[in-house]
Amino acid sequence: MRGLKGLRNSRGALALANNNNHHRKKLKHNKHHRHRCWLWPPVDTVAMGKQQRRRIPWGMVCGVMLFALGLISLFTGHVASNLEWYSQKLVKHRFWYKKGGFGRGPVDIWKSETSKFYYGCSERGPHYAPPVNEQLSNGYLLIGASGGLNQQRTGITDAVVVARILNATLVVPELDHFSFWKDDSDFANIFDVDWFISFLAKDIPVVKRVPDKYMRALEKPPYTMRVPRKSEPQYYLDEVLPTLLRRHVVQLTKFDYRLANDLTEELQRLRCRVNYHAFRFTKPLHELGHKLVMKMRNMANRYIAIHLRFEPDMLAFSGCYYGGGDKERYELGEIRKRWTNLPDVLPDGEQRKRGKCPLTPHEVGLMLRALGFNNDTYIYVASGEIYGGEETLQPLRELFPNFYTKEMLASKELQPFLPFSSRLAAIDYIVCDESDVFVTNNNGNMAKILAGRRRYMGHKRTIRPNARKLSALFLQREKMPWDIFSSKVKSAQRGFMGEPDDIKPGRADFHEYPSSCICKKPFNFSHHDNQRTTNNASSYGHNEEYGWWFYS
Repeated sequence: MRGLKGLRNSRGALALANNNNHHRKKLKHNKHHRHRCWLWPPVDTVAMGKQQRRRIPWGMVCGVMLFALGLISLFTGHVASNLEWYSQKLVKHRFWYKKGGFGRGPVDIWKSETSKFYYGCSERGPHYAPPVNEQLSNGYLLIGASGGLNQQRTGITDAVVVARILNATLVVPELDHFSFWKDDSDFANIFDVDWFISFLAKDIPVVKRVPDKYMRALEKPPYTMRVPRKSEPQYYLDEVLPTLLRRHVVQLTKFDYRLANDLTEELQRLRCRVNYHAFRFTKPLHELGHKLVMKMRNMANRYIAIHLRFEPDMLAFSGCYYGGGDKERYELGEIRKRWTNLPDVLPDGEQRKRGKCPLTPHEVGLMLRALGFNNDTYIYVASGEIYGGEETLQPLRELFPNFYTKEMLASKELQPFLPFSSRLAAIDYIVCDESDVFVTNNNGNMAKILAGRRRYMGHKRTIRPNARKLSALFLQREKMPWDIFSSKVKSAQRGFMGEPDDIKPGRADFHEYPSSCICKKPFNFSHHDNQRTTNNASSYGHNEEYGWWFYS
């Protein structure tokens, strides 16, 4: 009986179902349409008339996310930091959405729209312990730096942190005199020693030399140790501290990248105080560097600085091939013999496909022109001896005729510094740091150090090439119109333009992205709606490819 009754009910309802079928389909369509329209709410037409459906307020969305972030941060730091990063991107996406009209606003290639909401912060925390007195420290730490100037700078920065971990007194580090560069400059020839010591006085004791009473008892040479790369603080406490307590003086050799990337916030901020404040170039270097900056500024209101690492040693180390035939293979192969632990050279083109090869000067020029920099842009090229000489540089000069180097701007003033590669590198560092846009053709030590500093100092525009994607485009360059090539280059460079959230915290080398030392200011939408960028000449334009998702 129950089954017959159900059958009669279903037959009786069939007509009603058929009559309402169209209405149900409409409701179903509206339901799905409503689900899709968080960002773009449609006009919902119903029987009661046409009215605009309300959107979920973005302030509520961000508030809910931040509330959830606060709850999660009670239990774990890493998850909270990741969610915070995503919430920042959500806020910035809303900013671009409002400014550009459905995400089609211009993007300024000379500066970041959102950099003004961040600032460098490396102050000591309220519970930061004062440094130990020299006489009460656990001993004297000697450091043998390694590599070029910026690689040594990285090592010295970490050495200060290690001295803090060990409660040790740091002796002013010795620079590397024996590497490829053969520069016999001392620390005092490049950096202001007295400033270095006084600035760090609230962090660690620093002395210029080991006291005589220890020198007389010191072994010749002092006891040396080589710490594994990326060692954790606990390794120093377990392995180095006992030796330091026993011998009073220990030297750590080849000290570059010997400390872990991920440290506590106080130690990370100490890294920033060293790298961005304690290092001050000597007066002669500082004055000449800023003289070159002023010469560039007098010629143009703004300029690009390109750190062009295309020296023979760099190309040999990379194992890349640039089409120079047997001559190139032989010359770079001979240089590779200086290193005993390099991997075998891969087949021609394989390294470039993987994005492991420095861009050529010509490729750097093509990338910049494709991004929108005009040929009247002034560029400063910081480099050593370019492999291939003027013939290699000529395509870049043709793309950017306003081409300058330190040798062109101050040939006479440079004469005293010419025998010293580290001092020349310091001059280039100053001019690159002061530039409006900094561009690198590889991800070497100077590129990382300057990228981190420019983030810390206000996220000045810093362009790193997405070498893996760009290499494929350069190979296809002659097979596509310029506007298509330009569009693809812009697409490839998403996330490589020095925006505040290009990289998730903890994903990059800390010296390249000092996330613990970058703080946020309040984000005011209404204030920035009144400051919309209108200079299309220095923007990507209104191509829908570059909406608010451009840096996502």
